[in-house]
Amino acid sequence: MPDSLKIALTNDSDSDNLHAYVTGIAIQHSGKRCLLKSNGKDLYFPSEVKDIGTPLQEDCAIPLGSPGNTTTITIPQIAGGRIWIVDGNLTFLLNPGGPALVEPSVLNPSDPNHDVDFGFAEFTLNDAQLYANISYVDFVPRIPIALSLECRSGEQQHVQGMRPDGLASMAEKLRAQAGKDGQPWDKLIVPSPSTSPLRILNATHGGAVGADFSGYFEPLVDEAWSKYSSCKCGIDTQAGPGVLDGQVTSEGKLRIGDEDFEKPSTADILGCNSGPFTTGASPARNAIIPRLAAAFVRSSITETEHHPSHPDTFYTRDPTNHYARCVHEVNVDGKGQTNDQTHTTTVNIS
Repeated sequence: MPDSLKIALTNDSDSDNLHAYVTGIAIQHSGKRCLLKSNGKDLYFPSEVKDIGTPLQEDCAIPLGSPGNTTTITIPQIAGGRIWIVDGNLTFLLNPGGPALVEPSVLNPSDPNHDVDFGFAEFTLNDAQLYANISYVDFVPRIPIALSLECRSGEQQHVQGMRPDGLASMAEKLRAQAGKDGQPWDKLIVPSPSTSPLRILNATHGGAVGADFSGYFEPLVDEAWSKYSSCKCGIDTQAGPGVLDGQVTSEGKLRIGDEDFEKPSTADILGCNSGPFTTGASPARNAIIPRLAAAFVRSSITETEHHPSHPDTFYTRDPTNHYARCVHEVNVDGKGQTNDQTHTTTVNIS
């Protein structure tokens, strides 16, 4: 992989006030926290500060120009990188201890960015690969973001992102679902000052907006445990352990291969990273977890015994994760992430 990467940021929106920010861990600079400067090529390494909430001492807003304009930036090898896209400007602050970079938060009402229209794509560029995705893990933004990746061979891959009306469409879908099942899907919709949707939070963060899903997935979990008490499931780890059989034991645990899993809670299923889905030292368990968790998120766990299963089995029954279902429905190609080894990236904003 290269030591650096050129990224073409294309403004396909109708706004002439878009800016980009790039943050991450600089792999080639001892893992220091960094931001890309406004010139789109030099790195800014914040110095230690004494006070909480100290402003940056460098302008890191990269103007994207008028609609149709393309701005090319160059990034070095970065881990945990984000390309932030905002209509206007974002406020990044520094806290003592590193310093620590305080990134924009959609969950803190007192955050200066709370009412700002922004989104981001995630990436990591290292010696082994370029990994990039459009992230909906925390929220769906109003600004649609697309990714195009070009390999050395000339092969291209595209993730088209949301339709221009994607957020409004998703909001309508969640309101309809809330009216149908009485669950607080509609509370995940965060309004802008003009009352139109600004963003939609992942149900994982429902507590921040009074959306309580406690007990929602428990009936599905009980049904799955009942099903696999009398038959086996198969988990294709798509890795070294291969396909592993699973069945509920007399101790009430779902044993897959040599790994035992307790019943997950609704919070475990929405987050996919707690309770029985907490990763650890076992490579086999770590390979099972994302596939098993996804089967619960999609409610396909009881629809078929083999996982991952065909998309036809996803989100076909309740309870299911309607946030995830709607995300796929409003994305042009149904994708929310991409993964490839590439040398040129185009991030389109529409």
